[in-house]
Amino acid sequence: MSEMLTIVERLRRLARNLHWTWDPEVKELFRDLDPAIWDESNHNPIAFLNNLSPEEIERRGNEHYNNTRILYAYRRLEEYLNSSGPLGGMRAHCLNAAPVAYFSAEFGLHECLPIYSGGLGLLAGDHLKAASDLGVPLVGVGLLYAQGYFHQRLNKEGWQEETYEQKPTSSMPVSEALDAAGKPLMVSLELGAGKLAIKVWKVAVGRVTLYLLDTNVAENSEVDRKLTDRLYGGDSSTRIKQEIVLGVGGLRALRAAGIRPAVLHLNEGHCAFAVLERMRERVVDDGFGWAKAKDETLLQTVFTTHTPVEAGHDRFEPSLVEEDLGWMRRALGMSEYDFHSLGRVNPNDPNEPFCMTVLCLKVSLKRNGVANLHGKVSRSMWHSLWPSQPLESVPIGHVTNGVHVQSWMAPVMQRQFEKLLGRDWAEAMSRPEEMARISKFDEGELWETHQFLKHNLVQFVRERLQKQAALRNAQVPDADKYLDPRALTIGFSRRFATYKRATLLFEDVERLLKIINNPQKPVQFVFAGKAHPRDEGGKKLIQRIVAFSQEPRFNHRLVFLEDYDIGIARTLVQGVDVWLNNPERPLEACGTSGMKVAMNGNLNCSILDGWWAEGFDGGNGFAIGSGIIHMDGAVQRKRDSADLYETLEKRLVPLFYDRGLDGLPRNWVRMMKHTLLSLSWRFSAARMVSDYMRESYLPAAGATSCDMGSGQPHDGI
Repeated sequence: MSEMLTIVERLRRLARNLHWTWDPEVKELFRDLDPAIWDESNHNPIAFLNNLSPEEIERRGNEHYNNTRILYAYRRLEEYLNSSGPLGGMRAHCLNAAPVAYFSAEFGLHECLPIYSGGLGLLAGDHLKAASDLGVPLVGVGLLYAQGYFHQRLNKEGWQEETYEQKPTSSMPVSEALDAAGKPLMVSLELGAGKLAIKVWKVAVGRVTLYLLDTNVAENSEVDRKLTDRLYGGDSSTRIKQEIVLGVGGLRALRAAGIRPAVLHLNEGHCAFAVLERMRERVVDDGFGWAKAKDETLLQTVFTTHTPVEAGHDRFEPSLVEEDLGWMRRALGMSEYDFHSLGRVNPNDPNEPFCMTVLCLKVSLKRNGVANLHGKVSRSMWHSLWPSQPLESVPIGHVTNGVHVQSWMAPVMQRQFEKLLGRDWAEAMSRPEEMARISKFDEGELWETHQFLKHNLVQFVRERLQKQAALRNAQVPDADKYLDPRALTIGFSRRFATYKRATLLFEDVERLLKIINNPQKPVQFVFAGKAHPRDEGGKKLIQRIVAFSQEPRFNHRLVFLEDYDIGIARTLVQGVDVWLNNPERPLEACGTSGMKVAMNGNLNCSILDGWWAEGFDGGNGFAIGSGIIHMDGAVQRKRDSADLYETLEKRLVPLFYDRGLDGLPRNWVRMMKHTLLSLSWRFSAARMVSDYMRESYLPAAGATSCDMGSGQPHDGI
């Protein structure tokens, strides 16, 4: 059939499946058709093709063997979609008829689909990609935000300002979901005293389908049409309505699409109302009482909590819950006391807000944090829900996060892995005996590969600084002086929440300047990240860093990149020498950005929190502090900053500049190689999804007797 398609049709089909986001050859194919338009379209093949006429696409597709490349790429995609994957087919037979439904308020798949803000969304996107690669029967459910998360702009004072841009669906890799009659799929639900109509879109993520819900339809009021405009926008009233759309509307959308999932996986508490809708189905369709419906729903639900920070858990006033969900309570046949008790730690306190995390914890079979330490923190945090049990017996476990290797490892590094492990290198990574071949990675070649990526980063930063200045009608006259590709380069980019302590590095500015401006061993820093629009403390941290970056004494060795997104993240994690992470322990649930750095052989320097507490082995990076926490936060901050400076001065910087006659930092490169060997397979999304499959999905599907096949488990454990 592929031979009968035109070049335009093949390219459009390639663009419509986000499998291209982890296929370097397809991205190179689009780029080679017109590099300038590819960059202007922000590496978005939908927008790229929209900027060319069909005749022009056909002409360029027939040049320089492009037709052959297009046909080859299309056939490879078809072969991928028509195969089952390592955990598909017979190994997942318990889920083939009724898949896992993975609910999340955000999904970070690529910068061309801006429905994410940070780590939670990137984790969700990587989860879908890994499920696709493994062949796990799974569908995603989220919201289609018309304006996405905000664009970050810094004014002349370095203060973050937010702008929003309406994203036309014609430029995004989405298509209308259709019902059995071939008409656009619509669902509705009650919201307060009225009805809300919801349009359903879908996104192809390899073998996985992501369903996205949209309230911007003519049937709704002007206010309701804007419900899905912005990610994490609006007040509590908007937030609860968004979460009703996600949970209740999401499950109805799946049912309207002919999908009745065997397992609900709730990625954070925003999705909690899905369990109420599942309970309602059992009451209305099967005649259950609400208590029995709750017990049955519990057996099919998996919940992942991501935050050890109290403010990160959504809570709604009882009156607001009753206003928007009173109809659900009545449909379930529940009293106000029983209904609100589902979201309360203390059911007898009528003033306690309704907590989404509490609802998830009470109505789920499997509950987990996202790292070993985070599991312990979560058990302590929610011990009051199981007061009669010892702390260690609180039923909250952990599945350590992982990242999708093919999405975050640089293509040049992937080619090195392919040379060492073969064409199926990504799958071979899960087998320790094959991964051991990485020890044969030539040190000179590894360093040269890294230097190529580092030069890319420096060039990217210089161009980005010029673009930032142009938005303010200004220029950076000495942009080519920013960063030196030969200098030790340290990256820090993440959400600017105060507990992540972005300015810990600046506790002793004079000491920092001596480190940065050492003429024989210079050090430079690249910062990026957004603060929540209502987080004044986070904005002040950004402003302080920007002010330092503009001081001449920092000598062009400190930069802040605006409007952090997946594209910036990808360039940073691939090109830095070291990734800095210094949160207030134990408030970093996981910290997956550091895993992405490790996938490229680059080193982490981090507080022993989140994933690094279990990933650091003494030889694959650097630890700040010992992991022991002082009761006084101010004392702990001083202790951590002093240890950070000492780590830089006495271990990290000297090791980087310890060069042989050939200029190669052999001990540093050996640490890079050990990083690849010890971390890349352990912290992959393939390992993570395999863990969920074995420990959560199959048991929740009622498949405890259904194993995942004989022989070596896919994740090598």
